[in-house]
Amino acid sequence: MFAVLKTGGKQYKVASGDVLRVEKLAADAGDTVQFNDILMIGDAIGAPFVAGAGVQAEVIDQIKGEKVIHFVRRRRKHSSKRTKGHRQQLTLIRVTDLLADGADKSGVKAAIGAGSAPRSTETAPAAKPAKAAASGDDLKKLSGVGPALEKKLIEAGVTSFAQIAGWSEADVARYDEELGLKGKIEKEGWVAQSQDLKA
Repeated sequence: MFAVLKTGGKQYKVASGDVLRVEKLAADAGDTVQFNDILMIGDAIGAPFVAGAGVQAEVIDQIKGEKVIHFVRRRRKHSSKRTKGHRQQLTLIRVTDLLADGADKSGVKAAIGAGSAPRSTETAPAAKPAKAAASGDDLKKLSGVGPALEKKLIEAGVTSFAQIAGWSEADVARYDEELGLKGKIEKEGWVAQSQDLKA
């Protein structure tokens, strides 16, 4: 029996005992992981995935792929050349088991890419700034503050004019450095504006 699984934007046809190189997974050598995006297993074909199916594999090692050279040359009199090398981060795995059903109850952790967040927490961070903004002042009333900078301030914990009005010189320097404002706080006079807006 074989299965077709999807991981890292690619599809792999696998059977029990196969050794594969896949895009880097967030797992250590010796861990057992489970792929839940199964396009086909045995006679079952998914639409797009087969419900309850899974492929379990053991992580052998974290490796790098072959070196790829990227060379750019611009012709003409004052031409330029640039050479860059790259080695893709990969995970070496051995397929141990193909599950046609019951994969959701197996208790084995899902195979997640190293740069990805788990699906269940994707929307959680977006709700936090919105909640803070609802309870605070409209920081866009300060000169030089737009929606993007307001979001940065809220993420840094600044939500009201009263907070900004109470900043010392050390606070101004700290927020200027932390948010990369390049002296905007003093130039625009946020502290004085906040004292007026607070009143």
